[in-house]
Amino acid sequence: MNQARNPKGLIWLLLLAVSWPLNTLAGGNETTAIVVEDVGFATPESVEYYADEDVYLVTNINGSPFDAAGNGFISKIKPDGTVINLKWIDGAKDGITLHSPKGAAIVDNLLFVTDRNQVQIFELPSGTQKASVTIESSVFLNGITPAGDGSVYVTDSGYLEEFKASGTDGIYKVSANGDHQLIINDADMGHPNGVLVKGDELLVVSFGSGELYSVNSSGGINKLPTPPSGNLDGLVELHKGQYAMSSWGGSAIYVYHPDGSFSTLTEAVDAPADLGIDTKRQRLLIPLFKQDKVIIQPY
Repeated sequence: MNQARNPKGLIWLLLLAVSWPLNTLAGGNETTAIVVEDVGFATPESVEYYADEDVYLVTNINGSPFDAAGNGFISKIKPDGTVINLKWIDGAKDGITLHSPKGAAIVDNLLFVTDRNQVQIFELPSGTQKASVTIESSVFLNGITPAGDGSVYVTDSGYLEEFKASGTDGIYKVSANGDHQLIINDADMGHPNGVLVKGDELLVVSFGSGELYSVNSSGGINKLPTPPSGNLDGLVELHKGQYAMSSWGGSAIYVYHPDGSFSTLTEAVDAPADLGIDTKRQRLLIPLFKQDKVIIQPY
């Protein structure tokens, strides 16, 4: 049919042409990554999606991961990469304890952040600090994940200055009121980093040994297929049974599949740290530790 003689049909096509890119974006079918750089990040370690405000929270070590200088900060950015507040939570301000923040996890209205041998707890949406929990037997709290009961699991990567082994490799459970308990301590855990709850087990990746393994409720370790390269950092679930992990050794993001195989999602990413997931848009959030950048990668 001649569209010139069917103005209603022409209008419908024009509306479809205008709305199609927006529908594609909202449907999670993006294909182009967003690189957030030159905005003031300082050793970004993790990115957490805060769904209630539809924003990303970026932890910044701002120096050495071993420092207790009190100058770490957390940035708040929009999903398009625009910075809302570079130092939304600032360790240099009175009333805030934040030295070298690493992993972050949101549980209900609380933000838990690992920080040397402490877990800092902040209220949401205000960002006001609620507590600073010290775990005396730990030295390098790093990975973190919600436990499903209002508390979190955190890993101690067992590193002293200059990344010397401390022998404190382990996993703790920390509650909102500051109570904490040791789940496992084993110097042969290979410096555990990223951690996730998987059923009644914990799935863990190690930075030192480059392993993927699970830890059961009695503290038993079950080693899983070895990823393509090591120095593993972040760990998130992309889809049911598919887990993404960041590898400094491979400068890549690997995906572990239910059949035990691996694929490569992203390559040529220098020092990819603790990963986040934008569940609304199906995006992987990748902080680049050494480059002061964050990559927002559709998956």
